Amino acid sequence: MAHAKNHDYHILNPSVYPFLGAVSAFVMLFGATLYFHDGSPWMALIGLVGVLYVMFAWWADVIHEANTGDHTPVVQIGLRYGFILFILSEVMFFAAWFWTFFKHALYPMAEGYPQVMGTWPPEGVEPFNPWQLPLINTLILLLSGAAVTWAHHALVHRNDRKALVRGLATAIVLGLLFTVFQAVEYAEAQFSFSGNIYGATFFMATGFHGFHVIIGTIFLTVCLIRALKGDFTPEQHVGFEAAAWYWHFVDVVWLFLFGAIYIWGS
Repeated sequence: MAHAKNHDYHILNPSVYPFLGAVSAFVMLFGATLYFHDGSPWMALIGLVGVLYVMFAWWADVIHEANTGDHTPVVQIGLRYGFILFILSEVMFFAAWFWTFFKHALYPMAEGYPQVMGTWPPEGVEPFNPWQLPLINTLILLLSGAAVTWAHHALVHRNDRKALVRGLATAIVLGLLFTVFQAVEYAEAQFSFSGNIYGATFFMATGFHGFHVIIGTIFLTVCLIRALKGDFTPEQHVGFEAAAWYWHFVDVVWLFLFGAIYIWGS
C-alpha cells in the first residue's frame, strides 16, 4: 500500500491550534496591558478563554492519539524528553526567585540608604513561624507525593485500578488542602507584597509555587477522570507519568522554599 505506515513515528496532521494559541496569547497579553493602564479587562478575558480552549482541545487530541495507538514506544520517549525539558525550564524559573531572595537576604540594604547594610528581615517585618502552618503544609505536600507514588506503583507493577484511583483522589484532596491552608496563611500575614523587598520576594516565590500546586491539582484531576474512564495501562501511561513528575517537582520546590525562606530567611 502506498500509504502504509512502516515506522514507529507519529506524523501529525496540520493543526490550527498553534496559530490559534499564539493569537489568543497575544490578545490576552495585550488586553492585560490595557487593563493595567486602567482599561477594560474584556480583551484579556477573551484572550484567556481562547488560551483555555486551545489547551483543552489540543490536549484532547493528544489523548485521542494515545488511545488510538499513535503513541508508540518511540513516540512515548519523545514525549517524556519533552516534558523533562519543560520541568527543567520550570527549575530555572524558580531559580530566579531563589536568586533574588538570597541576594537581598545576604546583602540587605537599609531603606533609603543603599550604601548602608540593613537587616533581614527588614525592621518592622514579622515573618511566619515555620513550625506552625508552613510545617503542616510541608507534611501535606509530602503525603500527597507519597499518594501519587502509590498510585503509580499500583498501575505499573500491579495494574490495580482501584488503588490508582484512590491514590490520585488522595493526592488531589491533599493538594486542595494545601491551597486552602496557603490562602489562610496569606490572610494572616503581618506584611504585604508592597512596601518592602521581603514581602515582594516572599509572595512572588511562594505565590508562584501555589499557582503551580493549583496547576498540578488540575493535572492530577484530569488523570483521575481518565483513570475512571479506563485510560492508562502499565505499558502506556505517559500522561499520568508526566503528572506524577510535575507533582514531585512541586514537592521538591516547596522543600527548598520551606528551608530557605521560612526557616533560614526568617
